[in-house]
Amino acid sequence: MSAVIHMPRIESPRAFARAAGAASGRRTATPSSRPRLRITRRGRLVLTSLVVSPLIALGIVAGVNATSAIATSEGAGSSASVVEFEYLTINAGESLWQVAERIAPASDPRDVIAEIVSLNQLTSSAVEPGQRLAIPSAYSGS
Repeated sequence: MSAVIHMPRIESPRAFARAAGAASGRRTATPSSRPRLRITRRGRLVLTSLVVSPLIALGIVAGVNATSAIATSEGAGSSASVVEFEYLTINAGESLWQVAERIAPASDPRDVIAEIVSLNQLTSSAVEPGQRLAIPSAYSGS
């Protein structure tokens, strides 16, 4: 019985190292070879979601801001968006209760005071002489 061994022709030491590694079933690293990056399906999905999710969030924020800008600029030119108030100057010794009874005698003074405080952004119902207060449009003209 005779055996025939076929040996490939090796021209360089680098080719010899590759052939020896291939024959033994191992891969040998050569200085010029770089490991190839292989991304699995799950990895591609994660990378895609990391790139796309900030873009979606940015689009949502931009969309919300754009719609609020449209809503506020719609009525900017109309006369209905301009609100004018009548102002009242507080006299010495006068309280908000007295002002509420004077400007709206038929209404509950507590409701009128609450509206005046809200409209003028007061921290309390205490007022000082000479202070100018805006009167709610429902009570102006009386």
